[in-house]
Amino acid sequence: MPLTRTTDDAATATHLLVVRHGQSEWNAVGRWQGRADPPLTMEGQRQAAAAARALGSFDAVVASPLQRAAETATVIAEHLGIGPVLVEPDLMERDAGEWQGLTRGQIEMDWPGYLEQGKRPPGYEPDDVMLERVMAALDRVAQRAGGGEVLVVAHGGVVYTLEDSCGEPWRRLENLGARWFEISDGSLTAGPRMELIPDGTLPDVL
Repeated sequence: MPLTRTTDDAATATHLLVVRHGQSEWNAVGRWQGRADPPLTMEGQRQAAAAARALGSFDAVVASPLQRAAETATVIAEHLGIGPVLVEPDLMERDAGEWQGLTRGQIEMDWPGYLEQGKRPPGYEPDDVMLERVMAALDRVAQRAGGGEVLVVAHGGVVYTLEDSCGEPWRRLENLGARWFEISDGSLTAGPRMELIPDGTLPDVL
């Protein structure tokens, strides 16, 4: 459910449902995506249509420019009768650097122990850099929306970064998993998670 508005914050707070895209071609084969731009699979398109049936009305739909997010947003927006989809470049997935295009097995072979220890390669976008650009994007979305509820279709890394900034523990997010956030005067608050489709079983790669 959306976050509950109070009389005091109704005029200024914007409520954002930030959704991870549907299954991409690289999700399906377990490749780390980062800024790479594979399209949705047919299953990803089906997932997006199923998610749309679980959603209520929104004042706007905003998406990352990467195909897997933009295509998901377009499918959902068409089902909801909302549009056009607004594109926000700073909602792109984290730059995965040297890991882009690799499977977990390949990463383990070339960077043994990195995944288990939470270490990342030199070209991997730092958390603070990613958070700064994503928050700037959400601030712009909130300013345009002027309150109300906005559907934001982005990436798992975007949701994880926002959750971490709100002190939320890491939990895997499936394709078409989502989380409500409230933004008011540049301050972000995390609301509940939602699973828009049942039984999403995909590799945990960006």
